[in-house]
Amino acid sequence: MYKLKKEELAVAALENGTVIDHIPTQSLFKVVNLLGIKNLKNSVTIGFNLDSSKCGKKGIIKVADVFFPEETLNRIAIIAPNAVINIIHDYEVVEKHAVTLPDDIIGIVKCNNPKCITNNEPMKTHFHVVDRNNMVLKCHYCERPVTEDEIVLK
Repeated sequence: MYKLKKEELAVAALENGTVIDHIPTQSLFKVVNLLGIKNLKNSVTIGFNLDSSKCGKKGIIKVADVFFPEETLNRIAIIAPNAVINIIHDYEVVEKHAVTLPDDIIGIVKCNNPKCITNNEPMKTHFHVVDRNNMVLKCHYCERPVTEDEIVLK
């Protein structure tokens, strides 16, 4: 009988699908919501507060037989800028890359200006990324800047 070493993570390997790794623990469930994972019928594994030599504690999401569009995955960069995407085929990582913040963010972030048209009319928000290093967004409509600590997801 095979015995797991204490250092090994007792989570089943993924035959095919997507693994999102290096998610800050405080952002893990925001990523789950952003990707709409609760609506999937596929097998999903969520690891929370896992030890990481890279970032102390981290979260990880494994989704069997689902390959999210690049555009969808890059939305994660808003709340988990250091997340890493692994594409798995036949138990092997065939693609690995970091998420990248898109130039425009549409329909994800709420404008913090109560007078903005997006808070008073049924329309999607639209932000431009003006500073990638410090995560500063600017509303397309009212031009109000939103900093990383002010970001509220819709």
